[in-house]
Amino acid sequence: MKQLVKRILRSSGLDIIRYHPESRPSHRFAHGLRAHNIDLIFDVGANVGQFAKSLRDVGYEESIVSFEPLSQAHAQLRLAASGDRNWIVFDRCAIGESDASMEINIAANSVSSSVLPMLQSHSSAVVGAAYVSSETTPVRRLDTVSTEHLAKSKNPFIKIDTQGFEWQVLNGAPETLARSRGLMVELSLVPLYTGQRLWRDIIDRLEFEGFAIWGIQPGFVDTRNGKMLQVDAVFFR
Repeated sequence: MKQLVKRILRSSGLDIIRYHPESRPSHRFAHGLRAHNIDLIFDVGANVGQFAKSLRDVGYEESIVSFEPLSQAHAQLRLAASGDRNWIVFDRCAIGESDASMEINIAANSVSSSVLPMLQSHSSAVVGAAYVSSETTPVRRLDTVSTEHLAKSKNPFIKIDTQGFEWQVLNGAPETLARSRGLMVELSLVPLYTGQRLWRDIIDRLEFEGFAIWGIQPGFVDTRNGKMLQVDAVFFR
């Protein structure tokens, strides 16, 4: 009977598994934040607030500062953060290696949007990933906008989800990085955007900065064959 119920649910796109908090990536991540006394998270590439809301769902109550370059997503992000006094949404901008402006490509699914040109390895891997339009966004270095918040923090943390633009974010954040206790960075296992740095380069760079991998979470998967294309890696000093 148990297997029959599972088959019926799976045919409808649902599944039932026994709940073990320690086996869930979000709960392990929350445990890491508590163990390292993280009191501030820079949410770089916030989209509509999915990451910040997941933090609240697992009990993180400290400060979050979110950054988002897409105008429509930024409006939704502000709405999501309204009423949360510890969740600040910065003015619409991308985070990069210089204070300037640039064109950002907008994907149909929003979350695949990037400053960088998209490769077919990404656009063909999942419906909705292809670009449909673009807009101009201001760009700010994280070091430019973090000072005020760092002054109130003992153990800051940086989350970077910028679709191939991670290297440029790090280039613009040496001072913030030096102050940070940890990071979560999206790592691409194969080239998905023109000119991006892949997982080995970013891991080597962060290890040189004094960080070690604490955990890896599954990310973007090619829906045609199940191949893992991106993961989220958590680092702590």
